[in-house]
Amino acid sequence: MKEKNNLRKIREAKLMSKAELARLAGVSAVTIDRIERGEHCRVETKRKIILALGYALTDKDKVFQD
Repeated sequence: MKEKNNLRKIREAKLMSKAELARLAGVSAVTIDRIERGEHCRVETKRKIILALGYALTDKDKVFQD
């Protein structure tokens, strides 16, 4: 089942490459690509990405819709 998220839209609005976001979040670029395609990821990975984008954890719904 695909998971809806705004990751690609937010990343591109911040003019970030997948590799740059991956480096900031401490995950692989392949992981970023998988998440943007709607594949499942762990809560810890979501947390790292939210913080790397400059959001507070309370803003998680702006990036990931559960």
